[in-house]
Amino acid sequence: MTPKMPLMRFMKRERGLKILFVATEAFPFIKVGGLGEVMYALPKALQELDQDARVIIPKYSSIPADKYKFQSHVEGLSINDKTENGDRSIICNVKILEQNPGEPLTNYFLENQEYFEQRGSVYGYDDDAARWSVLCRGALEFIKKNDWVPDVIVASDWQGGLIPNLIKTEYAHDPIISKIATVFSIHNLHYQGMFDHHHINELDFDDGQSTIPTLSDPRLLKTNFMRRAIRYADVINTVSPTYAQEIMTSEFGELLDTILQERRSRIFGILNGIDYTSNDPAHNPHVEFKYTQKDLSARDKNKRFLQKKFNLEENPDVPIFAIVSRLSEQKGLDLLLETIEPLLNNYKFQFIVLGTGDSRFLSFFGDLDKKYNQVATHLSFDRALPHNIYSGADIILVPSRFEPCGLVQMEAMRYGALPLVRKTGGLADSVEQYSPLTKTGTGFIFDKYDKYALFGTMVQAIETFKYKDNWRGIQKRAMSTNFSWTKSAKEYIDLFKKAINFNKESRE
Repeated sequence: MTPKMPLMRFMKRERGLKILFVATEAFPFIKVGGLGEVMYALPKALQELDQDARVIIPKYSSIPADKYKFQSHVEGLSINDKTENGDRSIICNVKILEQNPGEPLTNYFLENQEYFEQRGSVYGYDDDAARWSVLCRGALEFIKKNDWVPDVIVASDWQGGLIPNLIKTEYAHDPIISKIATVFSIHNLHYQGMFDHHHINELDFDDGQSTIPTLSDPRLLKTNFMRRAIRYADVINTVSPTYAQEIMTSEFGELLDTILQERRSRIFGILNGIDYTSNDPAHNPHVEFKYTQKDLSARDKNKRFLQKKFNLEENPDVPIFAIVSRLSEQKGLDLLLETIEPLLNNYKFQFIVLGTGDSRFLSFFGDLDKKYNQVATHLSFDRALPHNIYSGADIILVPSRFEPCGLVQMEAMRYGALPLVRKTGGLADSVEQYSPLTKTGTGFIFDKYDKYALFGTMVQAIETFKYKDNWRGIQKRAMSTNFSWTKSAKEYIDLFKKAINFNKESRE
């Protein structure tokens, strides 16, 4: 009898999805905030899982021309605009890298002199609404002329919010574009367009359903790109599961909670990942003394190095609290205004602040540095210092008012610096409360947004630090937690398949 051949031999390998990310920034070309990092790390992780993920961003003048050489890919994309003097066409081109110097992704760059190349910065212009409208329209026109057509478009934050709206309205009968599924990715619901959505009058209110204003129409400045994306996207995702639930409440919904509740069946949350290569205390060049989860002994040397660097007493028995953050109200720093001095006056610990931001916090922490020997600050941007702090500090403070995801707490845990966080958004999803009874947990958590709750939790961390064996156990658990982009990318693949199915159902 002839033996049966294994079925696996004849099974076809499932084709990877084609995914196009449309965003305003992407590392390493241009990075202003966390979005730029995500637009590199997530597509890269998807590529490693055999998905065809690509990115399109504007071609800014600030992308270093001496480092990246471009060549033409698609010429003459035309975007129509109606003005008082008649119709005009905005002409865009798409460039690709002339060479791919170690970049794992295919990156496209939308070129237009008026809206992108003549600007020194990414954000902060009076016509930003028109600029991002050009990006959204240009990306869709590019797809029509390109050989490669994505199965899914991922539009990020309000700047990409017109893409789902355009596909379901102006491109509804286009044989190519109408079949593409859309995922709208919310990194921060607070920013919805070129206006303050908390103070919009009735006449200027955008219902999200009317015709999209043209580039030169003043109404575009009051158009709520975020609302339109939520209304029309096949799937909406946030950067953590808890934040996905929070934004459907009046407390966190930024006046969009009603429409989000209406679309709750399409809302999902996937926790962002971190780059395990750059955040590796065993190999990071900014870590003075290398160490691993199995052997943390060199971490004590990093603590002394950090204390010396910030002119603090070199004492291994004094816990170091640190803040590595944008100094803003969102980050919960107002809770420290009344609690940090009583803590400094009554407990022995050191306090390091790294960051820049709002003037009132810069002044407060600057004055605190002058007043207390156990306080040190670096109130400006620095690329290396966060790694010095993560590898030497004991506790990283993240008392955010709200936090869609947050990367600091995950990066800190990778280095064995324990997070002290408020239970909100991605902080709630990534940190487990330490329990001295069960010897479980990876950090310290307070729930209520209250200065006394923060005070008490900081005292708990100070007291726990005295028990070195227990502390070492928490550190090792924190370092072993999996926040890799590979894990998140697998969840995104499932999300993309949901979007494709939803899109197919809507067209049947």
